Amino acid sequence: MKFSRLSSRPARSSPIVVEDPRYPLGKFERPDPITPEILLYSIGTLAELPSRLRNATRNLAPDQIDTPYRAGGWTVRQLVHHVADSHMNAFIRIRLALTEDWPTIKPYDEKAWALLHDSFSPIEWSLGLIESLHARWVMLLQSLAPSQFQRGFVHPESGRMTIETATLLYAWHSRHHTAHINKLRAREGW
Repeated sequence: MKFSRLSSRPARSSPIVVEDPRYPLGKFERPDPITPEILLYSIGTLAELPSRLRNATRNLAPDQIDTPYRAGGWTVRQLVHHVADSHMNAFIRIRLALTEDWPTIKPYDEKAWALLHDSFSPIEWSLGLIESLHARWVMLLQSLAPSQFQRGFVHPESGRMTIETATLLYAWHSRHHTAHINKLRAREGW
């Protein structure tokens, strides 16, 4: 037992924090309440993703693009294509929520999608898609009245989700996967 110099009581040892490489920023946690500032920050994050993702993948060699971000994880190529797939689905879900009354959306098997043949295409294809998609997505979100952010959809596995929460979730998702690539680059010295 370790003792502090100023006291006869045992000194508290700091907990060892082990980062889970699957969640370099931690898991998504919905703040409560969601303030207008948090919502604006999240929309800004969605606006910045295309350039942040492009910067994270800039000057990577083909073998680096095909390196998994962690043991047993997706490659950088699969991550970039996954972001495009996931964010296309999110954009459509938000459009459905704006035009239908709490529609039930269809989930998809993201792991199976990451193995489809087009997931081995050049990352530039998805980077370009993400740029256009996020331009439209941000434009749409910026046009919404506060009450429209309370509309939403029903996910068969996770339940009801408002547009407001989806916006925060996909802003986190944007930072999450960009961090995977940046942490890989730092670890490998790229």
